Amino acid sequence: DSINDPLVGQGLRLSREFMNITGPVSNLVDYVPLLQKLPTSTRDRARRLHADLVEAYGGLVESTYEKMQAGAEVKDCLVKTMLLTREKESLDELDMAMLATAFMIGGVETTASVIQWFAATIPAHPHIQQRAHDELDRVVGRDRLPTVDDEASLPYCRAIVKEVERCCNPSWLGTPHMAGQDLVYREHFIPKGAVMVLNTYTMHRDPARWERPDVFDPNRYLHDSRSSSASAVLPNPLERDHWIFGARRRICPGRFVAEREIWLAVSRMLWAFEVAGVADKPIDLNE
Repeated sequence: DSINDPLVGQGLRLSREFMNITGPVSNLVDYVPLLQKLPTSTRDRARRLHADLVEAYGGLVESTYEKMQAGAEVKDCLVKTMLLTREKESLDELDMAMLATAFMIGGVETTASVIQWFAATIPAHPHIQQRAHDELDRVVGRDRLPTVDDEASLPYCRAIVKEVERCCNPSWLGTPHMAGQDLVYREHFIPKGAVMVLNTYTMHRDPARWERPDVFDPNRYLHDSRSSSASAVLPNPLERDHWIFGARRRICPGRFVAEREIWLAVSRMLWAFEVAGVADKPIDLNE
């Protein structure tokens, strides 16, 4: 009910730890099979994190269940829905704890990272920022904040969001996938069970598709009217705007919510502020 609730601080701490130990550099266990047979500090941290997640979010599920059993009013939410459908969906306590965990982690760190990258990138491009200000003043005005309904009428602001997502994907190696059968791709044999990852950093900087891929240029998306969530499931992968939401079965299930959150945050920051760097303190954009 409040940002000062201890669960908020605990959730943010657990989300940060999850991101710290599941990244492609820190978490080599998932990428080097030999390490899965050896004791490592990453595995120890992961076990502790798993226990903490089950305690935090499993406890949230249990307390909600007790309120419902006592006849107390519980607002509609993810936990309530899971409890009401647990038999139909065959959900046990661990399933519900991990689903709650996934929604919390997936809805906080990745979205916040995109917004942080926007705030770090936009000060170096005052001409882009000014063009966005002009568009917002013309379409929205100064009497209200931009909303989700304004997105279609603000193509340049939407292009800025898409370009930030292309240049600054917070998960640049994507979610690991596993080959379900032996296959050959471009003369490369990939055995069943092999771990495969989307190298979105390279894909987003492919010069065969993107002219001057290392340059921040929202104009490349100016005539792209699709939402990113719709673009992410296009049959032709070369028509997708970017790969920030992943692909196929492992595609981000919360992409619709994330897209709205990012749009509202970025468009309202552009509406309200002129974002500038601090004199003599250049922003480090090294990834």
